[in-house]
Amino acid sequence: MPPVVAGGPRVLLRRLREIMAERSSAQARLDKLVGVIAANMVAEVCSIYLRRAGKALELFATEGLNRTAVHRTRLKEGEGLVGLVAETADPVNLSDAPADPHFAYRPETGEDPYRSFLGVPILRGGQVYGVLTVQNRAQRQYDEEEVEALQTVAMVLAEVVAQGGLYDVAELDEPELRADRPRSFSGEGLSEGVVVGRVVLHEPRVKVERMIADDPQIEMARMNGALNELGAAVDEMLDSSELDLSGESREVIEAYRLFALDRGWREKLRDAVTAGLTAEAAVERVQDEMRSRVMRTGDHLLRERLHDFEDLARRLQRHLGGVDPLSDLPKDSALVARAMGPAELLDYGRDRLTALVLEDVATTSHVAIVARAMGLPLVGNVEGIVDSARAGDLIVVDGETGEAHLRPPPEIVTVFHARRALRAQRVAQIAEVRDLPAVTKDGVVIRLMMNAGLLIDMPHLRESGADGIGLFRTELQFMVGESMPRLPDQIAFYRKIIEAAGDKPVVFRTLDLGGDKILPYGRWEREENPALGWRAIRIALDRPALLRYQIRALLAAADDRVLRILLPMITHVGEFNDARALVDRELERARLLALPQPRQTLVGAMLEVPALMFMLPQILRSADFVSIGSNDLFQFVFAVDRTNPRVAKRYDTLNPAALTLIRQIVHSAGESGGEVSLCGEMAGKPLEAMALIGLGLRTLSMQPANIGPIKMMIRSVDSREVGEFVNKLCNRTDHSVRTRLAAFAAERGIVLK
Repeated sequence: MPPVVAGGPRVLLRRLREIMAERSSAQARLDKLVGVIAANMVAEVCSIYLRRAGKALELFATEGLNRTAVHRTRLKEGEGLVGLVAETADPVNLSDAPADPHFAYRPETGEDPYRSFLGVPILRGGQVYGVLTVQNRAQRQYDEEEVEALQTVAMVLAEVVAQGGLYDVAELDEPELRADRPRSFSGEGLSEGVVVGRVVLHEPRVKVERMIADDPQIEMARMNGALNELGAAVDEMLDSSELDLSGESREVIEAYRLFALDRGWREKLRDAVTAGLTAEAAVERVQDEMRSRVMRTGDHLLRERLHDFEDLARRLQRHLGGVDPLSDLPKDSALVARAMGPAELLDYGRDRLTALVLEDVATTSHVAIVARAMGLPLVGNVEGIVDSARAGDLIVVDGETGEAHLRPPPEIVTVFHARRALRAQRVAQIAEVRDLPAVTKDGVVIRLMMNAGLLIDMPHLRESGADGIGLFRTELQFMVGESMPRLPDQIAFYRKIIEAAGDKPVVFRTLDLGGDKILPYGRWEREENPALGWRAIRIALDRPALLRYQIRALLAAADDRVLRILLPMITHVGEFNDARALVDRELERARLLALPQPRQTLVGAMLEVPALMFMLPQILRSADFVSIGSNDLFQFVFAVDRTNPRVAKRYDTLNPAALTLIRQIVHSAGESGGEVSLCGEMAGKPLEAMALIGLGLRTLSMQPANIGPIKMMIRSVDSREVGEFVNKLCNRTDHSVRTRLAAFAAERGIVLK
C-alpha cells in the first residue's frame, strides 16, 4: 500500500501556500496544484472539480487524465462517483471504482486504466464547493492517513475558492458558490420598512485569516490552551451561584459540558492541527464536516446536538482570539441570525440597528413583536441566509415584501432607494390624518390605542396620533437588565411612562413571563410545552411577592391619577379574584401608611385562554374591563404554536371560526354591559381591523406604525355595511374569507394601504 511521501500533509500544505502566492493565471496554479498533490499522495491521477451554476461539477484541472477534458467534462450532483461525493459531502474510497454502481464513464477523460478512487468534498460552511480526487491503476484501498491528508488539502482549497483566490472571476460564468456573488432571498415581511445596510452576524463565524500553520507545535499549544479555557468556562457556568442551576436546567448544562469534553471531538481538532492547519482552521474544518453530515440526516436529536457543538466551536474560536459580536457595530447594522429571543435583540439597542433578518421566526413570536416596537424592519423565515452572509456585506432588507438581497448589484440598490422614497411619501400621507378623528363614514368612533413596552416607545404616542396606550408590556423592563429592577427604579420608570402619556390613558399589563420571555437572572426550568406551562398570572399567583412588588410600584407612580392594570392569561374567575385581592392588599397598605396612591384603580382581565370566554358575564362582574389578546387566544383555539413557522400560518385569523369567536365575545360583553377591547397583531392590519369593526369592536390596540393606515381605513368604511357583510361570512366554511373581504373593500373604495 503506497504511503504518503515523507513530510506528509505539512509539506503538501506548504507547497500549496507557495503555489497560491504565485503571480500566474488561475489555470496555471490549478495545474501545478494537482501535480503537487498527485506526487505527494503517490497517485497517478489527481483532479479538481468545482461547482458551477445548477449544481454541475466541472473538471477544472487534472494530472493524469486527458487535459482536453478540462472544462468539458461535467457531472450533475449525485451523478457518478464525483457527484456522489458532492451529494453526500462524505469521502468515497474504492479499490475497484468501475465496478461500483455509481461509476459514470466519461470517455473523453481517458480514465479507463485507473481502478482505485478516493474523492473528498471541498467543503466550507456546510456547503460543497467541489470535489478533489486521486486515482491509481492498482486496486487498493487508500488508508486513513491518505484520506485525512486529502481532506485537509480540500478544506484549504474550499477557503481559497470561496474567497475568490483560486481563479479569475472572468474565467467562470456564474460560479454558484462564489462568496461575493449577489444572493436574493424571499421570506416573510414581519415589520415594515426598507433599509440598505451592512450585515452584522448575531453568531458570527470567526474569519480564519491563516489556514496553514507556520509552527504546528505552537498551534497545538494554542489549541490545547483554548480547549482547557473552554472546559474551565463551562465548569464555572455550572458552579455559578448567580445561575442557581438545578433540576433539568442543570442536566442541560451537564450535557453541554460532556460535549465540551468529548474525546472524539477534541481528537479530531488535534488531528487537524497535526495535519498542518492553524488552530482556527482546524476548528473550522472539523465543524464543517460535522455540520454537513448532520444536516443531511433527518435525525432531530442529532440536529439538537449539532447546535451544542456549533456553540462550542464559536466559543472555542473566541478563546483562540475572536471578537465580541456586540463591539464596534457599524451605524447601518442589519442583524442577521438563525433565531433570537427578545432579550437578545434588546441587548443591541435601537440606535445600533437598522434592520433584522431571521431564519426562524413566527409573525407573533415575541422577538417579532419587540422588533416592531423598536421600529426595526424585519424579514423572517429566510432559509440559508446565515451561511451565505458575511460580516460587512451590503444587504437590502424590505420588511413589506419579505425580500432580503445580499451583496446586491447597484441597480437593485437604486430600485430600493426609490422604494424608500415612495414609502416616505406614504408616511407623509398618513401623517396628514394623524390629528383627525378615527370615525367611520356612518359616525362610529373607534379608539385607536398603541402597544408599548419601553420608554423609547413613548414619543410614538404623539407621532402616531394614538388615543392612549392599550397595552404596556411591563416585562420588557425586567428583561433588559442583568438583575431584578429595585422598587425605586420601577416607580421612577412607571412614573416617566405616565407623565409622558399626559392625559391619555395607559394600560399596564403585569409581568407576562414564561414561554420565550425568560429573565436572564431568574430560575427557570425547561418545559416540554412552555406556551401551556408556567407563565404569566400562574407565576404571579405562585410567587405573589413578585406581583405585589410590581403593584406597589405602579400605585406609587400613579399618584392621584387613574391607574389601569391588566392581568394576563386569566383562565377562570377564581384566578382573577385571587390576583385582584393582592392589588386590594397593596391599596390598603398604601392607605394605612399614607403612601401615594391612584385616584382610581381599574383592574382588567386579558382574554387569551378560550375557557374565559365562556365565563364573560361572571368575569365582568369582577373585572373593570376585558382585553382580548388575539395572538395567544388564536394560538390556543387553533392548537398552533405561534412561534413555530411551520404551523404558525396554517390557520388564518380571518377564518370563519375566528370571526365567530370574536362576535360571540363582543355579544356576551355587550349583554353584560362590560368594556371589551382587542390587542394583538390582528388589530394592526387594515383588512383584519375592518372585520373587527364589523364584528362590533370599538377599541383596538396595535403597534404605533399601524395606527395611521388603520385610521385611513376607518375613515373610508361604513361600519353597518361591513358589519352585515362580516356576519354573513361567519356562516361560511372557507379556510379563510380574506379574499372575499378584500374584494368587498375594493368594490367600496375602502383604503387598505
